[in-house]
Amino acid sequence: MSTLASRFRSRARSEHSDALGLTTIGGRRIYILPTRYGMLFAALLLLMLIGSLNYDNNPAYLLTFFLCSVALNAMYQTWRNLRGVQLRMLHSDPVFSGQDVRLRFQLGSGDGIEHPAIQVQADEEAAIEDIHANGRKLVLQVKLPSARRGWLYPGRVTLSTRYPLGLFHAWCYVDLDERVLIYPAPAAHSIQLAGHTEIAQEGGADTIGHDDFFGLRDYRAGDSPKQIDWKSLARERGTMTKQFTTPMGQPQSFDWETLGGDTETRLSIITRAVLDAEDNALPYGLRLPGTTIEPGLGKIHQHTCLKALALFEGTAQ
Repeated sequence: MSTLASRFRSRARSEHSDALGLTTIGGRRIYILPTRYGMLFAALLLLMLIGSLNYDNNPAYLLTFFLCSVALNAMYQTWRNLRGVQLRMLHSDPVFSGQDVRLRFQLGSGDGIEHPAIQVQADEEAAIEDIHANGRKLVLQVKLPSARRGWLYPGRVTLSTRYPLGLFHAWCYVDLDERVLIYPAPAAHSIQLAGHTEIAQEGGADTIGHDDFFGLRDYRAGDSPKQIDWKSLARERGTMTKQFTTPMGQPQSFDWETLGGDTETRLSIITRAVLDAEDNALPYGLRLPGTTIEPGLGKIHQHTCLKALALFEGTAQ
């Protein structure tokens, strides 16, 4: 989108939803301009008018003004087709960062007439549908990319139409107050659950956790300084990392302090651990700075944990 178009879009008048989240398009918030075909049609009418004046031909006059009246009527019909459209944004399911959000919109007719070829656009993505006059609501989806965790606000969407002849483009901006939750992107591999670690494969009964001391291993980049065995380092035995285990099948609490790396890396690792624990029916909870979620299972519990991770505002220490 060009800079000029972006400035106009940010300053243009827009419609707002009511207390129930419903937006009805009014006539005073609709913008309309000729399309490329409309400009060509206008140029053709100008040439026909010049020819009619030059030859003083009455049938040419009649045809020229008839086509001009068709164009003017098409402009009104294009504007009229958008006025009275009702829009409501429905609940959209949370996604993980990097995935496309599927924004769901409900369209309807607020004036009891049909509105063909109504387009809803969010960012660069758009979908088009015909609104019927029978009062039946229809639902369409528009994809919107997500780049970061937290709340995603679609902001301003555009409703537009070129019906009936494509000579004019009418549009209206709608400001939305709704939001969509974006979970952190899960890590590619789990470091928490049995079947995904060397300890789990060797012992077959325990998973990496923080409950019982298991032993020492060589230091790996990203290990938390709190898990480093400083005694081994002082005795010049090299840098070693303490390992702890949690009995398999017992409730686990994924602890922020046991992980190394920056904030987003830790959130990514814990997100993967939550997903794997839910898939394996292992009770799990979270221990984040300022937030503790007791172990549990189920989709509601999973959403509670992922929401806490998505909205986490702390920083790595």
